[in-house]
This record gives sequence, structure tokens and C-alpha cells, in this order.
Amino acid sequence: MNPLAAPDHKDDFKLKDTKPQLGERWPHGGPRGGGGWISSERATSTYDLVEQMFYLYVRVVKAKDLPTNPVTGSCDPYIEVKVGNYKGETQHFEKKTNPEWKQVFAFSKERIQSSVVEVILRDRERVKRDDHVGKVVFDMHEVPTRVPPDSPLAPQWYRLEALHGDNKVKGEVMLAVWMGTQADEAFPEAWHSDAASVHREGVLNIRSKVYVSPKLWYLRVNVIEAQDVEPLDRSQLPQVFVKAQVGNQILKTKLCPTRTTNPMWNEDLIFVAAEPFEEQLILTVENKASPAKDEVVGRVDLPLQIFERRLDYRPVHSKWFNLERFGFGALEGDKGHELKFSVRLHLRVCLEGAYHVLDESTMYISDQRPTAWQLWKQPIGILEVGVLSAQGLLPMKTKEGRGTTDAYCVAKYGLKWVRTRTIIENFNPKWNEQYTWEVYDPSTVITFGVFDNCHLGGGEKPATGGGARIDSRIGKVRIRLSTLETDRIYTNSYPLLVLQPSGLKKMGELQLAVRFTCLSLANMIYLYGHPMLPKMHYLHPFTVNQLDSLRYQAMNIVAVRLGRAEPPLRKEIVEYMLDVDSHMWSMRRSKANFFRIVSLFSGVISISKWLGEVCKWKNPVTTVLVHVLFFILVCYPELILPTIFLYMFLIGIWNYRLRPRHPPHMDTKLSWAEAVHPDELDEEFDTFPTSKQQDVARMRYDRLRSVAGRIQTVMGDMATQGERFQALLSWRDPRATSLFVIFCLIAAVVLYVTPFKIITLVTGLFWLRHPRFRSKQPSVPSNFFRRLPSRADSML
Repeated sequence: MNPLAAPDHKDDFKLKDTKPQLGERWPHGGPRGGGGWISSERATSTYDLVEQMFYLYVRVVKAKDLPTNPVTGSCDPYIEVKVGNYKGETQHFEKKTNPEWKQVFAFSKERIQSSVVEVILRDRERVKRDDHVGKVVFDMHEVPTRVPPDSPLAPQWYRLEALHGDNKVKGEVMLAVWMGTQADEAFPEAWHSDAASVHREGVLNIRSKVYVSPKLWYLRVNVIEAQDVEPLDRSQLPQVFVKAQVGNQILKTKLCPTRTTNPMWNEDLIFVAAEPFEEQLILTVENKASPAKDEVVGRVDLPLQIFERRLDYRPVHSKWFNLERFGFGALEGDKGHELKFSVRLHLRVCLEGAYHVLDESTMYISDQRPTAWQLWKQPIGILEVGVLSAQGLLPMKTKEGRGTTDAYCVAKYGLKWVRTRTIIENFNPKWNEQYTWEVYDPSTVITFGVFDNCHLGGGEKPATGGGARIDSRIGKVRIRLSTLETDRIYTNSYPLLVLQPSGLKKMGELQLAVRFTCLSLANMIYLYGHPMLPKMHYLHPFTVNQLDSLRYQAMNIVAVRLGRAEPPLRKEIVEYMLDVDSHMWSMRRSKANFFRIVSLFSGVISISKWLGEVCKWKNPVTTVLVHVLFFILVCYPELILPTIFLYMFLIGIWNYRLRPRHPPHMDTKLSWAEAVHPDELDEEFDTFPTSKQQDVARMRYDRLRSVAGRIQTVMGDMATQGERFQALLSWRDPRATSLFVIFCLIAAVVLYVTPFKIITLVTGLFWLRHPRFRSKQPSVPSNFFRRLPSRADSML
């Protein structure tokens, strides 16, 4: 396939319907639905969104009373599990006759070409080539089948037999052998036969895992004032500022405008902190001794655990803290670092957990719950996702002179991240893994990313020839939950698109099965009029610059914490999943947002043309009808509003048949990625700051990109608001459109039966009501409107 987007390949960028053979969803033989989703009664199986795959599991627990080597008098045992041409080995123990392995081996039933399972005990210390001690053989036809929720199969002791013959040898091995599926709890930690070529140090990097993002808090440090500030040069009054540091985050207050020993600031410094709190708040008061020199006057280290956790808007009490400084002029030794109390600092510090988690751009929020668990509410739904397979992946690196790909998929929603197992050297990997999330708000987005694993311990090289060992991006998919109909399974194949310096490139396709189940329809409807964020967010809002800084710091914290897991979820994955570079300037994005706005005004232009045709009597019948309607509305003005609402109700009902049948996906045309100019791509993939020549051009270029990035965001926000108006009657969010259509019908009826003067009077009085009767939180219509989906979810 040509890496550059071409008109002949535009169908490759579209969403495709699939009909995979899913698990047992039809216990009574129910039919499959068409159109990319399956509609049927809820199944009894908990693993029903993926194709069922059978595996032969062998659990090796331990051994006892093993015979020793007659030459060395010891035994270095290890177990080899052999099924046909596939074999796996446990680790070996040195000089141990009662080892414990507790390891599980999984062999795909599709690849088994043997009728027996051999568990061979070997001794690594034996000099002879035939280092076997004994074996246990199982007939495949006698292996029991175990299906969860059955309890795990109990392991048993088996006497070892000689490798040739039926004679018993000394020693016993505790084993359990059974046939199961990928729903078995042993599946994630098992050694898989299709990954036998992976070196032992890379085995941990190919297993499927579930990760949890750290709970993030805002640390608000209100620096009020200081007292008794004494500089080194006491002949001059100090001009000081306060520097605060939490981990890698450093913020400073402004210089006190006056030189005084009792400066005042009353300035807020906002940080992001994660549980468990490992960093401390380090505060230093520094004097501006000269334009190029800052001297430390005092310092204090405060653990974050001592600060109050504010859950609402109640004020926090301020406290005085004594700062410490090192003695000056003392000799080295025990007294050389004597701490002396000098400066007092007046602070108001609290941990705020009533805001949303800043782990991503607000455009793709996946969790709107506050950090504080005391403010959580009951979930309104369950999201179930089956990561089925990928098709037609491109080679991402070279191994032994040939291109290959070791693909795995990552899904992120809320605080929960999941990672499938890595399928080794396969351009059409099949994962068939199912995961579940609790949903607290339907106006959220789940993100999928496919990556190539470059950390298997085998010395792979990237296909580009570079030496960087990072997991390469294969593609990304985003799905907004509010666009899904409840209790339906969507089975679609999503194109994996990546924009590269050479142009738009399709890297393959990702097949998913998604089902959103509603637990409480009343709570879901209530959420559409409820504020998206906690009350505190509106009472103490952040500035745009603060939000940008906090999002960046939150992303770094999440990346560091997830990178410490085993196997680690690396920084390049976290950055790609959280769209860390979405705020950077791009001519392509700016043009895309511009044309989004243009398309919104196309409807107004069409109405203007239609009115012009009416005025010009191009269609006499239509013009006469408009004149009649105009006279009726002039004579009976009370019919204007009910007629408008009734008309919108009829449009909404008419558009029901045109509603989307599948979730939105990456739209290459909307993103302006198909016809992007090479020079614009060169600018988009340029480093920041720019790597171009000439210092003056670099300074101006960076400034232009920074300003244009703001303009790009504003244009995107304008387009989002307009697209939300379109979403009222477009059925992209079925529940929101249903609520609005019903409201239009009720409003039309009420306005028909209520005198227009009363409506006008009530509206005017409500508009002019006293501030005491006004709420600082957004109104119900505003909350409903902000929850409507836009086409931003389909942007690359």
C-alpha cells in the first residue's frame, strides 16, 4: 500500500462492519444482528465479546524427593513441558531436591499436533547429553476441561517414570493439567507456546496486565506573607520572593514590589500530587541580591500528608511556619550545619480532590469523577470491550534481516489501563481478550492504541534503522460512549491511521466488540442536566495557562508511576494515549478546524439562498405558502415559539432514520489529512523549538506557532459548540436527542395552551431575577448542551 493517502485508497480509511464468531451469547440459538452490531438477549457467559480460544494448561507446582547426581551428589532440577514440537522450561534451581516453581504453561489447541503431554524433569548438572531424571505423560483425550467460574483444578502428586520404559524412578512432581479458555485466571501469567522464542528477560514484557492510574490531587499553596526576613547584607532591605517545589514542579511568586522585612504576596501556586504522596513541599524564601544572583534566606520541607484535604468550598485555615537556614561563618563539623530559626512564612495550604482528574486533554475526558472518593456516586452503566484482533499490520522492525511486528493493544478509560499480551511475529494477531469498566458518565471517551513491542530482550532493531528502543505507534481509536446505543454489541474493524512526515498511512485494522449496558436510565437522564465537573471547579476556576501546566505535570506523574509497574507501561505509550502533543501548532489542524466552522455556516447560507428564492418568486407555490404563514404569525404572534419547537420536533423525528449506525472513527477528510501539503507536514513534525537555521527565524517561528496554537484551540472550540447544536437533532447521542425531542414536544404543547403574554412575563421576570436567587453553577440547559457530542472525537 502506498504510504501517501490517495483517492483510490479512501475506502481503506472507513469503518468496516464485521461478524466475528463471538463467545456463547446465544444459549437458545438467538440470531445475529446485522449492520455491524448484534442485538439479542443478554448472555449468561461473562466472556462473550470475544472468540473462544482453547488452551492446554499445565501447572507445575513443585517436586520432592528428587534423586541426586551420583557424581556431584546434588541436583539442579528444572521442568520441561513438551507438547509435540512445542516445549517450555521452568527456571532451574541449584542443589535443591525439593524445588517449587509455581509456573503455568499454555499451549494453543489450534497448534497442538500431539496426542500426549510430556512433563520431563531434567537435571542441568548432569554431564551427559541425556540429562533427564524422569517424566510424567498425560493422554490428551483424558485431560479434563475446566470453564470458569469453576474452581481451579487441584494439583496432584505424580510419580516420575523413566524416560524409556514404565519403570518408576525416585521422586514426585505436583502437577495440574486441564483444557481451558482465555477466560481462565491462569491465562495472563502463563507461559504461551506462541511466544517460545522470547528470551527469559523479555517474558514479563509480553504478558497482559491491568494498570491503575494514581489518584491525582491539586496542591493549592496560598503564599500570604513573611516576617523577619534578614538578608546576608543587612545594610540593605530585602526584595524577596517565595519558590515552591513539589518533585519536578517548581513555581515562584512574584517579587514583592517593596523592599521590606515583612513582604506580602497573597498569591496562589498550584501543583499536582499523586497518592501515595512521596514528595514533599519544599519552600524557600529568596532575596534578589542582584539581577543575576538570588540568595536563600530560609527553607522549610513539609510532607504533603499534614495538609487538609478539602472536598468542598469551605475556607482553609492559614498557618505560620518557621523556616530554617544554615548558620553562616561557622566552622565545618558538627556546628557547621546548625539550624537556626529565622523567617516565618504565613501559608494557606490544602489538597483539593473535588476537581476532575487532569490526566488528558479536556476534549477526550475519560473520567469526570472527583478525586475524593467521598464525592463519588453510583455507576450508571457498564462498558465491556472485547479486543479481538488486528489485520494487515505493517512491519515495524527488522529481525534477522526480515520485517516483523510484535503487536499489543492498550485501552484506557478512567483510572484503569489495560494491556493485552504481545503476539510475537504476526501481522494478523488475535488477542481475544475482554475487559470491563464501570461508567459514571456517558459523555466520556475510551481510547485504544496499538503498539509494537521493542522490549523483548532479543536485540530487535526498528524498521527505520534507528537505534532507539521505544514501542512504536501503530495506530489509535477513540470511541465516545454517548454515541453507543445501550445493550447492543458493536463489532467493527477500525482503520489504524498514523500521520507521518511522508503523509497519512494506514498501518492496519483493529477489530473490536463493544457493549454499553445501562444500569439506571433515570440516573443517566439526570446526568444530562447535572454539571460535568464538581462544584469547586466553578467556584475556584483555573486559568488557561494553569490548566495547560497542570495537564502536562499530571501526564508526567502518570507516566512515571505506570513506568514503575511490571511490566512497565512506558512513557511513549502514555503520551500517545493522552494526546500530549494535541496543543502544538499545526497548519493541518488549523485548516481542519476552519473548514469545520465553514461547514457549520453552510446551513445558514442555504437558508439565505432559499429566502432569496422565495423573494424572487422562483417557486410561486412556496412563496404563497410563506406569505400565508407570515400573515398568520403576524396576526397571532403567540404561535411563533410553539411553531418553531414543533418544527424542530418534526426535524428530529425525520432525522431518526438517518442516525449513525456505528460509532464515529478517525475521519481523514475531516482532519484534513488526505490532501495535506508536504511543507505543512514538515512544519507539523518540526521540533519545538524549531531545528531550522537562523536564530531570528527560529524566535519568530516559535512565537508564531505559539500564538497560532491558541487560535487553533479557539477555532476548535467554536466548531465544537456549533457541532453540539447539530447534535441536538442528529441522534449521534440517542439519549440526548430523545430528551430534546420530548422537550420540544412538551414545550410546543405548553406554549400552545399558555397565553403568550404570560410566557413573556415569566421569562422576563426569570431573566431579571435577584442575584440571591442565582446559582454560581451552570444551568440545566448549559449542562445538557456541554454534554452533547461533537465531531472532535473523530479528529486525528
